[in-house]
Amino acid sequence: MEHGNLDKAAEIFTKLIVGEEISSNNNVDLYEDYRNNSEVYDILMSLLKKSNLSLYEFGNTLYVTAGDGNRIFGFTNDELKKAIGLRFNRELYLAYFIIYNTILLFYQDSGSFSHMDYVRSEDIITQTDSSMQRALKALQEKALSEVEENSFQTLAGVWEDMPLIPSNEDMAALKAARGSKTGFVKLVFNFLISQDLFFESNGRYYIKPRFRALAENYYEENRGRLYTIVTGGDLDAAY
Repeated sequence: MEHGNLDKAAEIFTKLIVGEEISSNNNVDLYEDYRNNSEVYDILMSLLKKSNLSLYEFGNTLYVTAGDGNRIFGFTNDELKKAIGLRFNRELYLAYFIIYNTILLFYQDSGSFSHMDYVRSEDIITQTDSSMQRALKALQEKALSEVEENSFQTLAGVWEDMPLIPSNEDMAALKAARGSKTGFVKLVFNFLISQDLFFESNGRYYIKPRFRALAENYYEENRGRLYTIVTGGDLDAAY
C-alpha cells in the first residue's frame, strides 16, 4: 500500500462525511483518484464499511449515507424526532412512511425514475392515503405478521385522526406542525430540505441530486416487504 494512496482515500472519506462535494466539478483530483486509482478505491471502501456507511455515485458526484443502526453518522430515534419536530415514536414511524411514499412518487422500479420535477403537500397526502388504504386492505386479505398488523393499524390511527388542515386555517399559509396532515407533511419536508434532499419554492418541493442518488441505490437495495404491501404486489416476491 502506498502511503500517498492512503492519504487520498482518507481525504475523500473526511470530505464526504462533513458534506463536502466530491465530483467531476468539485475536488476533481480526488474524484479522479476515486474513479481511476484502484488502491484508493479499495481503501475508501474499507473505511466506509468499517464506519457503517454506504457510498453512492450519481451524476458524477459521490454521496454517503449511514447504514442501519449507525449511531455516529446517523440519527437515533430520539435525535430524529427532535430534528423533525415530533414527540412520539408512532409519529416518527409515520414520518418514515411518508418519506417512503415520497420516494414511490418519483421512483418505483429500477431504471424508471419519474419525470416529475416536484411534488406538493397535497400530492404526498394523496399518495400516503392510497398506500395506507392498500396496507389496511392487506391486513384483511394477506397473511401479515402480528408486528406488521399492529404497525399499520397504529400508523393508520395516527394518520386518520389528523384533519387535512386545522379548522379556520388556509392551506397555503399553514405552517409545519403536528396537528394536521398538511402540517405534518411540511414538518417532514423541512427535515428533508435540511438534509439536502429537496428544496422548496412556492409550495413545491423539488428533488435534488442527493435524493435521486439515494432513491436509485439505497431504495432499490432495501425496499423489501414494505414495497409489496403498499403497492399491492406479491408478498412472497423476492426483492
